[in-house]
Amino acid sequence: MDPYVLKTLNAERRARRAAVLVTDLGDGRDRVVREGDMVAGELGAAIERAFRTGLSGSVEAEGRTFFLNAHLPQPRLVVIGAVHISQALAPMARIAGYPVEIVDPRTAFATPDRFPDVTLHAEWPQDVLARQPLDGYTALAAVTHDPKIDDFALKAALDARCFYVGALGSRKTHARRVERLLALGAGAEDIGRIHAPIGVDIGAASPAEIAVAVLAEVINAFRSRGLQRKGEAA
Repeated sequence: MDPYVLKTLNAERRARRAAVLVTDLGDGRDRVVREGDMVAGELGAAIERAFRTGLSGSVEAEGRTFFLNAHLPQPRLVVIGAVHISQALAPMARIAGYPVEIVDPRTAFATPDRFPDVTLHAEWPQDVLARQPLDGYTALAAVTHDPKIDDFALKAALDARCFYVGALGSRKTHARRVERLLALGAGAEDIGRIHAPIGVDIGAASPAEIAVAVLAEVINAFRSRGLQRKGEAA
């Protein structure tokens, strides 16, 4: 591999940005395509699929054969709120391949006894996210039902273009949340990206059922990235 290409690819990986290494199997030439780069035609469609699925493999395009080596950051889940839903959600998300971090300044809730083997931050979200910023490969679920804790994290998630942003609460609760986020400077279009009420509508009632609904929505959001803006079905 060309040293410059390798340097470029490693820089993208360190920054938690997705990239596809495209190798022309006819002449051996490599190039790095970043997520969002425009590539036309059959090759562009194949690269888009690689970004969405994370799967590598060879493709035929424009009469040539290419190998696409997809490098996607591991998606992670940040949960705001050390509540019963979070207790059920954390182990489910780990099984599905999503590392979990839980943030809640309420030290009575954010305890290792309640969340064994989970990265736990008994701090305010603004302090945690200043050290560990969100990014486009992060999902954020705000489940405290406390605006003092949830609102900053939701605004940060919108600013970071997290692939999923969800918030617990009824439609009436969310309407008040929208007003607060607008006052914080969030745009109406961005606020429209928030999944609220949180989770796939499966009639969930118990904390464990709500956790299943949230994880399903997170997985769907990750695997359908970019489809809606192209007018395709999710």
